[in-house]
Amino acid sequence: MASVIKNQFFFPHPPETVWEYLTKSELMELWLMRNNFQPIAGIDFQFRTNPLPSLDFDGICHCRVLEVLPFKRLSYSWKCGPGEGRFTLDSVVVWRLEPTGNGTELFLEHSFSKNENVNLFNGFADGWIKHIKRIAESINTSQHGNTKA
Repeated sequence: MASVIKNQFFFPHPPETVWEYLTKSELMELWLMRNNFQPIAGIDFQFRTNPLPSLDFDGICHCRVLEVLPFKRLSYSWKCGPGEGRFTLDSVVVWRLEPTGNGTELFLEHSFSKNENVNLFNGFADGWIKHIKRIAESINTSQHGNTKA
């Protein structure tokens, strides 16, 4: 089984716009999960969603910001599991942004050092693509002055 998920996405927007959706807590909530993220290396934070007992997941992702290079690179650890301090998934998420003549290439690498939870890993493999599409939808909505109900 693969231990790294890699994806590449193009946004017809400058890196600064895409970066906001990767680093502003309220914007991250639009496309990913509730969180208390701050783009400061060494800060611990959590993503929170509904528990998924069938995937042995209590709904809390325990994370630490590892690297912040504004508009270029962001990485954080990501651990989760059934709760009570037990993690069945230990991973690192790395975002890399490259400006192009007409927008931004966004690269995602999610690598797993401990992956006892195969079903949760498979959920990430499919889920990242869906979540990244939500960034594009959110950017387009905000730039056109529309809001979703």
